[in-house]
Amino acid sequence: MEQIETRFGWVEYTPEEIVHFPEGLVGFEQLRRFVVMPREEDEPLVCLQSVDEGAFAFLLADVGHFFPSYTVRVAQAERQVLGVGADASVVVLAMITVHGDDSITVNLAAPVLYAPDTKCAFQKVLETTEFSTRTPLPVHKEGEEPETVSSTGA
Repeated sequence: MEQIETRFGWVEYTPEEIVHFPEGLVGFEQLRRFVVMPREEDEPLVCLQSVDEGAFAFLLADVGHFFPSYTVRVAQAERQVLGVGADASVVVLAMITVHGDDSITVNLAAPVLYAPDTKCAFQKVLETTEFSTRTPLPVHKEGEEPETVSSTGA
């Protein structure tokens, strides 16, 4: 068991829990190893805690939970980076930003692609997209269908 001091306190993890970002994140290329908190399945929001530098953590949303019609094509070259074949599952996540006015947005223009089978991920910058880096996170109440994102983004 290893541990790192973070702004949330000490976080313990095993090497098997590390998610590898071979290219880092946009603007944070030096950060390549993370653990996911919480570790429960089916959580729509997760915290991606860097184990390279404990001061860095990012909140991510399972895009499919909030935007069921949002899709990202995963090219063969991207699957190679993730270390998975054509039939393997790839989860699409989006970085969340909480702004000073307490509004919450997600970055649909640069989703994070995560392969659970290999614990490998990378952030894909969509070159030509109608989606925004500041798409409002929809309010989703239990038992209701989530809102869909407009084709023009936000």
